[in-house]
Amino acid sequence: MPKNKGGGGGSKGGGGGASKGGAKSGKKSGKSDGDGDDGGSGKQKKGGTAVKVRHILCEKQSKALEAMEKIKAGQRFNTVAEQYSEDKARQGGDLGWMTRGSMVGPFQDAAFALATSTPDKPIYTDPPIRTKFGYHIIMVEGKK
Repeated sequence: MPKNKGGGGGSKGGGGGASKGGAKSGKKSGKSDGDGDDGGSGKQKKGGTAVKVRHILCEKQSKALEAMEKIKAGQRFNTVAEQYSEDKARQGGDLGWMTRGSMVGPFQDAAFALATSTPDKPIYTDPPIRTKFGYHIIMVEGKK
């Protein structure tokens, strides 16, 4: 049953699913969590360390769902973001490159799980992701 080859019995991030108190790696612990490289560099993940993200943030779920209907009807993601997003990313919802550990948990999990796409044919979170900031419709334009 030894899942991790490295010991770590008493450390916070050592146990199988106990990633709550470990390094800034987020909630998706995955295979590379016990590699012995959790010095906080943020580059120990094999699935990429950064994503180029756009989002639409709405305080109310109803407004987020309304925005999502516009996207489903064929409007470009960045156009809908300019009309509906309630944060500083009004320039088409572009947040730029975001690294693991720099986003709130549910947002980060969703962003790294999404496939890359373009604003005219977006692949986005459906339903919107709820965080302490509100409801996010997220799309990813690139990964590295």
